[in-house]
Amino acid sequence: MSFAVYIPARFAASRLPGKALLELGGRPLIAHVIARAQASGADEVVVATDDERIAEVARACGSEVSLTAPELVSGTDRIAAAARMRGVAGARVIVNLQGDEPMMPAAVIQQVAARAASGACDIATVCEALDAAQIFDPNVVKVVRDLDRRALYFSRAAIPWDRDHFPRERVSSALGHYRRHVGIYGYRADFLARFVQLPPAPLETLEKLEQLRALSHGARIDVLDAAAPCGVGIDTPDDLARARAAY
Repeated sequence: MSFAVYIPARFAASRLPGKALLELGGRPLIAHVIARAQASGADEVVVATDDERIAEVARACGSEVSLTAPELVSGTDRIAAAARMRGVAGARVIVNLQGDEPMMPAAVIQQVAARAASGACDIATVCEALDAAQIFDPNVVKVVRDLDRRALYFSRAAIPWDRDHFPRERVSSALGHYRRHVGIYGYRADFLARFVQLPPAPLETLEKLEQLRALSHGARIDVLDAAAPCGVGIDTPDDLARARAAY
C-alpha cells in the first residue's frame, strides 16, 4: 500500500508554544513523531511547518519539509497547503499525523491509511477506550458511532449521556460505551482539497472540533477501534510531564 504521512507542526501552539521543539527523551518532540511516521512504511513523510527551526530538525531526521504560511488556521489547512505545493492530488492517500503525537503506533498509522485507501469513507480515524475520569474532561474528545462504526457525533461533553446515573454520579455503569477520539486522520488528496474549501459549520465553531465540519457537510467518517494503544498526545504542560514520565 502506498501512502504519505503529513505532519502539521506550527511553532506558536496556543496552549504550549514551541512544543514541537520541546525535549522528550533527549530529542525534540517532532523527532519522535517523524520516527513513528517512518516506521509505518509510508513512502513519503512530510513535515508541514511555518518555522525554519522545526524545518531544520525535520530535515535532520530525514523528513521532507514544506514551509507553509503562519496564518493558516488548522493543521488540516497546513497539510492541504503542503499537498498543493507538492502537486499531490487525486486518490493519493494522506495520513494527517498530528505533530504532538509522539507515541502513535505504526500499526495505527497503517490502519488509518488502509481504510482511507479502501474508498469506503471520506475520512478514516480511530478511537479507544477511556477511563471514568475522562468522561467529563473537555480536553478529551468523545465520539459516538453507529453500528457500522461511522461517526454520529464528536463532542467535548460526556456523550452518550447516561440518563439513569448522570449527573448524580461521576461514573457511568455503561463505561464500555464511551470512546476517546484519537486525532489521526486518513483521506484521499482530492477529498482533503475539497474539505478545506468548505465553510466552517456552526457545530464546529461551538465545540472547536474541525471534524464536525465534515459531518455537517455530509461526509462519512469511519472511526475504527485503534489497532494498538495510542499513548499520550501533547497539548498541555501536564501532558508533556506525563509523556516525559513514560520515557
